[in-house]
Amino acid sequence: MPTDSATLILWDIDHTLVQIGGGVSRSIYERAFHRVTNRPLGELADMSGRTDQAIMVETLRMNGVDDPEALFEDFYAALAAAAEQLTDRMREVGVVLPGAQEAIASCGARGTVQSAVTGNVRPIAEAKLAALGLGEGLDFSVGGYGDDGSDRADLVRLARKRASQKYGHDFAGTRAVVIGDTPHDVRGALDAEALAVGVASGKNTSDELREAGAHIVLGSLTDFAGCCSEALGW
Repeated sequence: MPTDSATLILWDIDHTLVQIGGGVSRSIYERAFHRVTNRPLGELADMSGRTDQAIMVETLRMNGVDDPEALFEDFYAALAAAAEQLTDRMREVGVVLPGAQEAIASCGARGTVQSAVTGNVRPIAEAKLAALGLGEGLDFSVGGYGDDGSDRADLVRLARKRASQKYGHDFAGTRAVVIGDTPHDVRGALDAEALAVGVASGKNTSDELREAGAHIVLGSLTDFAGCCSEALGW
């Protein structure tokens, strides 16, 4: 159980904790699109740093669906089903990024609450981390996900609210820590008044994360405990 000074750690997933290539993301959308529309997927919206809600809306419109909001619930269910079907493929092509397992373990050893703030819908987030053996230390019930909205700051605020209601702590200000690899993650943390930790493990450089306003910038999660311990009060 978290202590009175507990910290809420909110992990981004793709390119922060894991990297899953092999066309898995497109395959998930292809299966979901076909299940919902009974048509093959043509164009797929840009996915970088975006939530599944935003990707889904644009993808549906790009493929001739005029009222994508009417298909939200069906599409979310189809994404979840596709992720479950592709778990073995995720395991085959996915990798845990350096330091990720150790960083999660170090947070768990200090009584933090850990969850995810990610553009993925929750079933995809859970499937990815379960496939690569990282899900056990996270409480997914208090995260913020791609079906909660398109604004990363809103996802952080919602995760903080869910965690506060469940654990009885407010996790105000920098007691909530967002760890991600893009300026979107950093800005979402800052707009929600959380501590922003940028990790240059994706496409964005350390300088880009620093320019976005990250309080702490890491080259990889192998630096996590050493560089973040003071800010986290460890």
